[in-house]
Amino acid sequence: MGTVDFESVPQSVFTILGHHVDMLVALGREDAINAMHAPEYHQSLYQKFLHRLEGVSIDWEGLYSSWPPSKEKLYELDSDVHIADPAKVATAEGWDNNSLREIESNVGPWFGNTLSGTQQDPPSDWADAYDYYTLWEIFGKIAEVFRERDRYAAFVSVRDSMLQTINAGLPSESERPSAALVLLSTSGEKIWGYKMNHPGYYAAHTRPLGATDALADAVGDGYGDDGRNITLDTELLLEADPDVLLVLGPMAGSHNLDDIRSQLADNEVTKEITAVQEGRIYAQGARRQGPILNLFQTEMTAKQLYPNQFGEWPGYVDGDPYPEIPAEEQLFDRQRVADIITGAGQ
Repeated sequence: MGTVDFESVPQSVFTILGHHVDMLVALGREDAINAMHAPEYHQSLYQKFLHRLEGVSIDWEGLYSSWPPSKEKLYELDSDVHIADPAKVATAEGWDNNSLREIESNVGPWFGNTLSGTQQDPPSDWADAYDYYTLWEIFGKIAEVFRERDRYAAFVSVRDSMLQTINAGLPSESERPSAALVLLSTSGEKIWGYKMNHPGYYAAHTRPLGATDALADAVGDGYGDDGRNITLDTELLLEADPDVLLVLGPMAGSHNLDDIRSQLADNEVTKEITAVQEGRIYAQGARRQGPILNLFQTEMTAKQLYPNQFGEWPGYVDGDPYPEIPAEEQLFDRQRVADIITGAGQ
């Protein structure tokens, strides 16, 4: 971004992707958001997690769905800042460097980072000047814009405490299960696999858990620029044979977990997968995550992978909120996080 100066804290904020939205909610700036990609999807997903944070709520109904963004709409919104990655926006039809500079000069600056999700190669104009950051480094920079360093530090403290608990409880590598993170098409005809230990914030909730990625060496019809994601068929998934299957979609409301379990159990190939035979098929939330989702998903995945060390995962019921977990089995303090977001703890 270069140097970006703000005379005051931004009051109206344009966003696109969920990780930036999550960061704004964490900083108590939910009401400043005037746009995001797929607001209905994000509201459905985040309500399930925020249900467990007392006093924290969202209302994104009717917001402008901002991908791909319309230049005319950005003028209309007249945002103080665009929390979006210009290198990503530049890939949308009708956008180029001149368009980006026009909006920056006439409306408000760009400030965000998206391609760090999987450390994706940037467009050629950014090839020599694009840095990759962790989820929490991006969050720290967003916090500076809103002069919320204390909130940021408090979130980091919660996360560090959880990771200390996890690191102390992880079994030896030889005792860890193999796992695969997948998304099934709604028709069931395609399966996409995601690298669980790949650099980038998409894996920020799985990488710290150190499970053996059953798809680490899998080769399918690749997409992306470095094989981090692959398109699988049922034979490839059986060849990988994960002990645990982590399935994206149900918590976002786009899939039914019971249907997925039945589909896999009834298929002549996938019914032979160890995770299917042992009933270790679990719902996941989303890979594009900010600090709030990261806390919940790290806890959730720790329990799904290592129930003996971190307590049994109570299971996700389609359409319900993130399940209630007894206080003594929680890996982070819900009330502490809620107080940070609402300001009650300041």
